[in-house]
Amino acid sequence: MDLAGSDFPLWLRAQHLLNFVLMGMLIRSGIEMLSSLPRLWWRNDCAPGTEWLKFTRRELPKEEGVYTSLMDERSVSPLLSLPGRENIGLGRHWHGLSVMFWVLNGIVYAALLFATGLWRRIVPTSWEVFPQAWDSLLMYLSLETPDISHFTPYDSLQMLGYTFVIFVLAPFQMLTGVAMSPAVRSRFPWFVKALGGHQGARSLHFIGLVIFSGFIVMHVSLVLLVHRDHNVIHMVFGGGEVTTARAAQALVIMVATIVAVVVFWIALSYWSLADRARAQRLTTAVTEVGRTIFLDRMRPLGAKKKAYTDRDISRFHWTNGLPPTEDESQLWVQARDNDWQGLTITVRDDINDVEQHLTLEDLRALPRHSYVATHTCMQGWSATSRWTGVRLTDLMDVLGPRPAGARYLMAESYGLAQKMYDNRPREPFYAVIDLETMAEEESILAYERNGHPVDEHLGAPARLRVESNHGYKHVKWVSRIMWIHDYADYGDGRGGTREDSALQAFNGRI
Repeated sequence: MDLAGSDFPLWLRAQHLLNFVLMGMLIRSGIEMLSSLPRLWWRNDCAPGTEWLKFTRRELPKEEGVYTSLMDERSVSPLLSLPGRENIGLGRHWHGLSVMFWVLNGIVYAALLFATGLWRRIVPTSWEVFPQAWDSLLMYLSLETPDISHFTPYDSLQMLGYTFVIFVLAPFQMLTGVAMSPAVRSRFPWFVKALGGHQGARSLHFIGLVIFSGFIVMHVSLVLLVHRDHNVIHMVFGGGEVTTARAAQALVIMVATIVAVVVFWIALSYWSLADRARAQRLTTAVTEVGRTIFLDRMRPLGAKKKAYTDRDISRFHWTNGLPPTEDESQLWVQARDNDWQGLTITVRDDINDVEQHLTLEDLRALPRHSYVATHTCMQGWSATSRWTGVRLTDLMDVLGPRPAGARYLMAESYGLAQKMYDNRPREPFYAVIDLETMAEEESILAYERNGHPVDEHLGAPARLRVESNHGYKHVKWVSRIMWIHDYADYGDGRGGTREDSALQAFNGRI
C-alpha cells in the first residue's frame, strides 16, 4: 500500500487536523493553568517580587501566611481557556488528556514519516540547507515571494522550521512538562534540578508554548500569503491541478473546518462548566490510563539518596488556605493560644471502630524522620524545606497491625475547606492516599519545618507530608488520620475535598 500516494496523503492531512485540535486544547487548558498562578519565576521559593514575568497587576505582600495562592487566581473567559472561570483542576485534567493524545498522534506521525520515506521532505540531508534557508529568510524579510519552484514541497527554511518543531521543540515540551510532576521529581530529582527545579521547568515550558504559538501563527500566515491557491489545494485535497475553482472550494472547506474546531473548543469549555463532576469523571477515566502506566510505577528514591540538601531550602513558602478561625474550630484556636496544650490528633481504625488520641508529645516520642523536599502546589508555586516528623507507617502502628480490609489512609483537618463548589456549608478539609503512597519513606506527619515547629499558616501543630503528590494531599492542621476501606464512603466519594469539588483527581502524582 502506498501511503504516500499524493503530495500530501490522507494520513498526513488527518494527523495535521488532529494535531490542530489537540494543540488548541493544550494551549487553552495551559491558559487556565497559568491563570491559576499568573506569575513565573526562575527561583524555586517563588518569593513575591522576584517574578521574571507576571500577568497580573496585583502586588503581593512580602510576609508569609497573610495571603493564599487562591487569592491570586484569575478568572478567564471560557471563550479563551479550557474550561475557564477558575477551574484549575479541570484545566489540568484537560491538559493531561490532550497531552496523551497529542503524544500518541506524534508517535504515529513520526512512524509513518519514516515508514513512507516522507521524512526526507522535512529532515535536511545536506548542509546546503542552511545557506538556502538564509536566502529564503532574507527574501521573506524583503517581503518578496519565493518562486513555487523553491517548494518541493517545502523550501529550506520550512524544512529547518519543521525539523526544529517536530524533533526538538515537541520533545522539549514533553520533558519540561513531566518535570513538573511530583512523581517524576521524587524519582528523578537530578533531572528536575538540571532544568532549574520546578520553577525552571515551568518557565521553560511557558517559553516553549510561546515558540509553539508563534510557529503556528507564522505557519498559518504563510499558508495564506505565499502561493495560497497551491497551499490550500494540497492541504485539503492532497494535491492535483491548481485552478481558481479548486482553490476556492479548498479555501471554503478549510475555513469551515477551522470554524468548526473553534466552536468545538468553546463548546468543550461550556460543557465542562455545565457539570464539573461529569467532566472530571470523563477526563479522569482517560488520564488514569496514562497515570497507571507511567507515573504510578515511579516511587521516590528515599531520603538516604539525598537529592535536596539544606542548601536548597527556600527563604519563602506560599500557602493555600488560612489557619482555622474560632468559628471553624474553637478547640484548635484555644490550643494554639495555650502552646498546643490539650490538643490531640486521633489515630483511628474506622473499619473496626478503634482509635487512640495522641498529643504532640506522644508524636515526638515516636521514631523521628527528617528529610529535605520540594513542595509543589497544583497551581504552580513551589518551596523547598526540611520536614521532620513521624512516618505514617510508624504512626499507624500505634493501633497494631493494619486491619483486614484497609485499602486507604484518610487524613482530616481541624480547618474547613476554603469553599464548596455547590455553595453548601464548608466542611472539614480531608484527603485520601493509597497504601503504597502511605508506605513511602517521605510520607510523614510533620511537626517541624527547618528545625522549628511547623508554622501556624503551614499546618501547625502537625501536617501531612506526601512528597510524591501535589500539595492538596498534604493536609494541614491534622485532626485525625484513619484506616478506611473505600473513599467512596466519605465526603462526596471522590477521595478528598479537592476531588469532591471536581477540582482534582484522586491521585495527585501528575
